[in-house]
Amino acid sequence: MRRCELAILPGDGIGPEVTAAALEVLGVLAGELARGGLEIAWTCHPVGGAALAQGLPPLPEETLRAALAADGVLLGAVGAPQWDHLPPAERPESALIALREAMGVYANLRPASGRGALGGRSPLRGEVAGLDLLLVRELTGGLYYGRPRGREGVRPGRRAVDTMAYGEDEIRRVAHVAFRAARRRRRRLTSVDKRNVLETSALWREVVDDVHEEYPDVRLEHQLVDSMALRLVASPASFDVVLAENMFGDILSDEIGGIVGSLGVLPSASVGDGRGLYEPVHGSAPDIAGQDAANPLGAILSLALCCELSLDRPDLARRVEEAVEGALALGLRTADIATGRRGERLCGTREMAGAVAALLADRLGSGAALGEIYA
Repeated sequence: MRRCELAILPGDGIGPEVTAAALEVLGVLAGELARGGLEIAWTCHPVGGAALAQGLPPLPEETLRAALAADGVLLGAVGAPQWDHLPPAERPESALIALREAMGVYANLRPASGRGALGGRSPLRGEVAGLDLLLVRELTGGLYYGRPRGREGVRPGRRAVDTMAYGEDEIRRVAHVAFRAARRRRRRLTSVDKRNVLETSALWREVVDDVHEEYPDVRLEHQLVDSMALRLVASPASFDVVLAENMFGDILSDEIGGIVGSLGVLPSASVGDGRGLYEPVHGSAPDIAGQDAANPLGAILSLALCCELSLDRPDLARRVEEAVEGALALGLRTADIATGRRGERLCGTREMAGAVAALLADRLGSGAALGEIYA
């Protein structure tokens, strides 16, 4: 039997709660994976503020070693207000930047759909019904990694600088990821830039055009980021795969969260040439941490992406997605996706996770019938 090791990094705020929910679902999957010849094992490691609280750096050496040795990494969230006074390089969020760079995960995949049961939560209502979009965000370049960066001077003459830089190879490799994804979907790719102002965007467009020559069956369009933000709101279902550099992708993915009704339901997978890093799109939400109020669906769906991309079990990924849909169809809603409509029932993190796990077990034939669970 083949053995697969996952590194679990719960992190800060609601991170431990949503990670625990994903692990509950993984526990249900473990038996099915074993029947297919794959033994799953995982270990937990501190990261971000949780590491700082132990007197460790945001990304401890042991955590990094575990992540680099694992077949996949499942991350909760990082960030906590008590560390905001620290220099940027010492804050919890620096762990995420360093981890992505060390793992070489240069392409961040963020799928979003207008899940039927959540259509009423979207501020766009009908426009979101047909949404089935994949955002491919370049993850290890641009403003977040460019040099020089820093601050200098004193009041009132302070000055700060960040550098946006992209090499042709960085653009080319993430463009290939996006084109391959489009080829597996509806063969349409929208590349986002700011070519009319930025030199990096001019190069971005040129390289994407070059890569397009290898994918003549994919229809490519270019879109300036400001008009793209408008078009996403006006007609979100008109897009298939969207490709963007690091900062533009970061901003647009949060807009997509607003379009679907909550960041809490959005998963992500960060991939490169090796193992993958899986995490929900939402942040650490310290204001609701420990209150059993967080939405675990983004973390659970991130686990589904792990099943598909790292464990090579897309069939189990679909089962997890179906279980999520089933829990929503039952009317279960965490506070962030509740609308107060008839048939909804407000629930906490643990109940939502338990419902998804029970539905999944039912579908895999390893648990009680659903009617017995929610009689």
